[in-house]
Amino acid sequence: MTINITMPALSPTMEEGNLAKWNVKEGDTVSAGDVIAEIETDKATMEVESIDEGVVGKILVEEGAQGVKVNTVIAVLLEDGESASDIGEVSAAAAPVAPAQAEQKSAPEPKAAETETAPAAAPKPAPAAPAAKASGERTFASPLARRLATEANIDVSMLSGTGPKGRVVKRDIEKAMRDGVPKAAPAAATGKPALSTGMADSQVIALYEEGSYDLVPNDGMRKVIAARLTEAKQTVPHFYISMDCRLDDLLEARSRINATAKTDQNGRPEFKLSVNDFIMKAWAMALQQVPDANASWAGEHTLKHHHSDIAVAVSVPGGLFTPVVRKAELKSLREISAEVKDLAKRAKSKKLAPHEYQGGGSSVSNLGMFGITNFQAVINPPHGSILAVGAGEERVVVENGEITVGNFMTVTMSCDHRVVDGVLGAQALGVFKQLIETPVMMLA
Repeated sequence: MTINITMPALSPTMEEGNLAKWNVKEGDTVSAGDVIAEIETDKATMEVESIDEGVVGKILVEEGAQGVKVNTVIAVLLEDGESASDIGEVSAAAAPVAPAQAEQKSAPEPKAAETETAPAAAPKPAPAAPAAKASGERTFASPLARRLATEANIDVSMLSGTGPKGRVVKRDIEKAMRDGVPKAAPAAATGKPALSTGMADSQVIALYEEGSYDLVPNDGMRKVIAARLTEAKQTVPHFYISMDCRLDDLLEARSRINATAKTDQNGRPEFKLSVNDFIMKAWAMALQQVPDANASWAGEHTLKHHHSDIAVAVSVPGGLFTPVVRKAELKSLREISAEVKDLAKRAKSKKLAPHEYQGGGSSVSNLGMFGITNFQAVINPPHGSILAVGAGEERVVVENGEITVGNFMTVTMSCDHRVVDGVLGAQALGVFKQLIETPVMMLA
């Protein structure tokens, strides 16, 4: 039978994407693994591979199309012996659609608990409901399992997968064909209040005189940022604690370490540590010394992370990326510096892979370079905290009854009170202060 190629979900937060480019045309023969299209998401531009072989029978969504919903049919593939006349009436905008038959090149399998609900499937000859559990949790299945389920009219969302990370695989479909499919339990009311979305577009526009503004369409990145931060402020109980850290010893250590850097033939140093590199390292080590603060809320469970995977906020045109430095506590200052520079550079050109900006346990947001001395950052779920870093500045202080001058910065920790209580946050911030003020401890 014909195979529907659908807009794939290339990240857990993706709801729609732009079809930037087709690498095939109608009539082309494709094999599994061939790159057939390029999709622009809110985060990056990704290559999409075919996971079936056949002939491109019909392209339903032209390249350049904006805001194509996940699981929308974008093309139809013909198998051996089929012709274009077998396609029949297929609408790209029709919903529900068949499970996706294309996937992002080298993208990791998202965690089921983090994914959005997929629409119900309607393949022919018989409809098979797709990956959508009653709880709103998406079911992941191998391409072969999905095809077998479609042919046997089995709803994969009703199955418990035995593959990696609960993925439904071939043996699960074969078992369902032998033993039958469990009946769906009635959906229980969650009791969760609906999230406020604020005033409607038309209501806001109506408040202002026509011609006194420019209407700038919100792209996918801005919409995702708005949705995630609105949800974070409405569902995550934030509380904030601040501390002043003295920087004199750190600035001296930074200067001395940078002075040891060799230069290349163009006179450029082989490395140049920033204050933010020390901050990343100190925060990673602090979360290791106060491990209960290195946690994420997951509803029925609290995740206590073994390593300090620290995201760093990177400003890009139109939005923000938070690429993650994995196992930062194990990396040297030079390694952290090089990795942050690389991640930031690729973030600005939207060349990050999903696994490079997903996950993590905490974040660092530094606005000190803009002269901001103090601010409170919004937690990026599922992180349990975020550290907001202000500018270093000279301040007059009193020490042992004498007035003196020193370099200080203010840091503010935003905590998810569901997993990080006040004492835990204070302990983590206290260790961070000690490391910043005694930077030799980071080099031991």
